[in-house]
Amino acid sequence: MATERLAFPTEAVRASDAEREQAVTALREHTAAGRLTVEELAQRLQAAFAARTRKDLHDLFGDLPLGIGADRPHRDHAKARAHKAHVRAYLLFCVSMVALWAVTGLGYFWPIWPIMGWGIGVASHTAACWPRRARGIGAGTGRRRPGLRPPALG
Repeated sequence: MATERLAFPTEAVRASDAEREQAVTALREHTAAGRLTVEELAQRLQAAFAARTRKDLHDLFGDLPLGIGADRPHRDHAKARAHKAHVRAYLLFCVSMVALWAVTGLGYFWPIWPIMGWGIGVASHTAACWPRRARGIGAGTGRRRPGLRPPALG
């Protein structure tokens, strides 16, 4: 999700609410990773919400390592490969079922049931692999929900 390398420059420009929320999310991830104690998190959250400039937000991450979420592209690529393999296996299964049906006499089209059963799983896997924004969650409301997209690595 969020990283300590926030998607905004560290100049002395006023910080927006969205940038404060991004910083808070990154601080929570550092706490979840064990880099901050709950007390340190509380202090930094208070400072993040009170920050006036982008530099104030950037200073909250001075003693924290860079690169949280650096393996995200790798994980996304692995998920995409797994999804492709699932779809390929499903299509091979569908062709096999139809071929078996054709070999056994072209009667009642019974392959529809196993094809539909597995198809539900493939559709679910496909939906889980789509970005939330593409699925329309929070779309059209005129406001952005925090946490839907990871911030850009800068």
